[in-house]
Amino acid sequence: MIALAAAAVSALLLAPASPGAAAARPPVGLVAAPSRLALAGAAPQTIRVSNSGAEPIVVDVAPAGFALDLRGRPKVVRRAAAASWLSVRPRRLGLQPGRAATLTLSATLPPRAAPGDHPTLVLLTTRPRRGADLAIRMRIGIVVVVRVPGTIKHRLELRTLRVRRLGAGRLLELSLANRGNVSERLEPGRVRVSFLRRGRVVARLRPPGREVLPRSAGIDEFRYRGRLRGFVTAVVEVAPPAHGAAVVRRTFRIRL
Repeated sequence: MIALAAAAVSALLLAPASPGAAAARPPVGLVAAPSRLALAGAAPQTIRVSNSGAEPIVVDVAPAGFALDLRGRPKVVRRAAAASWLSVRPRRLGLQPGRAATLTLSATLPPRAAPGDHPTLVLLTTRPRRGADLAIRMRIGIVVVVRVPGTIKHRLELRTLRVRRLGAGRLLELSLANRGNVSERLEPGRVRVSFLRRGRVVARLRPPGREVLPRSAGIDEFRYRGRLRGFVTAVVEVAPPAHGAAVVRRTFRIRL
């Protein structure tokens, strides 16, 4: 959540709220589910929006572009072609405390849309309540992945592996590039790193993982807290996303 504290407070939330967040009944509360959905073909999807706060709210609904920075932090992109493909109804909601409503979401694909995944957002933004001592605005982003039919290409590249000292440990930064047309979700355990000396494995790591959007680059960070120091050979392997696909593998010479 990114908050700007002043006469007005604005928040951007791109992940589901924790279950205990609504227990205190804040004046303004906005919950939406699911936090991520996929659109394939012309089949519509729905988003359930709830007012978990103590005051009535008015919510504006609008599509927007979506991206991840190099370290996987989400951000809103002003200009994104895929956002214009989305149709959301209604575009404004009025919700009393404890009440909920449903949004209907669909996509109209242009004739020459490239096959694969096209990530976008649906932004839900509350309006500041009139007469309040502190105007509060809350914004929630629902990640929407529009899948255009066609040939799916998985092409993940391992670029560099760098080491930075972090106290007594080491921080490793694995640079990735997704040259394919679908999102690569690197769940924990899909990426494996082995340290070798004289051909023998002396340590193994499993980075926490992250997502790399199509046609983008990223950095997967993970720590090594062991005592191994000096030059080692690091073998990085990325398990295939589906059965029958090839393992992505690259060897690096690094100094811990």
